[in-house]
Amino acid sequence: MKRGFLIAGVILIAAAVAWFLRPRPRALPLPPKPRTVAGVLAEIGPQVDARLRPDFTAAGISYPPERVVLLAFKQERRIDLLAAGTTGPLRLVRSFPILGASGEAGPKRREGDRQVPEGFYRFELLNPNSLYHLSLRVDYPNADDRARAEAEGQDRTTLGGDIMIHGGEASIGCLAVGDPAAEDLFVLAARTGLERIELLIFPWDFRKAPAQSTDEFSAALYERLTQVLSKM
Repeated sequence: MKRGFLIAGVILIAAAVAWFLRPRPRALPLPPKPRTVAGVLAEIGPQVDARLRPDFTAAGISYPPERVVLLAFKQERRIDLLAAGTTGPLRLVRSFPILGASGEAGPKRREGDRQVPEGFYRFELLNPNSLYHLSLRVDYPNADDRARAEAEGQDRTTLGGDIMIHGGEASIGCLAVGDPAAEDLFVLAARTGLERIELLIFPWDFRKAPAQSTDEFSAALYERLTQVLSKM
């Protein structure tokens, strides 16, 4: 009888040890929380401010400025940052190289044509969760793009969208400016306010070579761009 109890006790102890030493499933890692604009500003805002403020000071403009105009030149692969304070004209603050883009001179007409748009644009939103570090989404297609499509009998739904200025060094239809420049533009836009920022995209710098176009709509758009550029 005692032997039976002893055997049962050993079995219970062995079972308890086996249960304690059983392999446990590993907990799956939680997906990273989406970043927010406020989070990005807290994370990189101070160092970006330190990079930008000296350029604004040298240009005689307060930081953040009251108004920003970005001039993007596709052929030259350059974005010029112009800014102004509460008073005074726009002044060139600095330039950013465009590291990646696709297409050629001429407007974007439809989704998948690999073209970078041309014309007068604004930014719709800041994307802190971009696949390309950080990005600023352009409001393409704008009223001009939709008017062209209507005049040419094109379905507006075929114009495409999701045009960005973003980090990285490669892009199709967007403008890649590298991660540091994307940080600078992202923080600047957040500090300034999207409603006070304009983006003008040119096929090339019309100050160096006159605008040329083979279609009436682009000719009118280029004339407007030329007039605005001549005042900057």
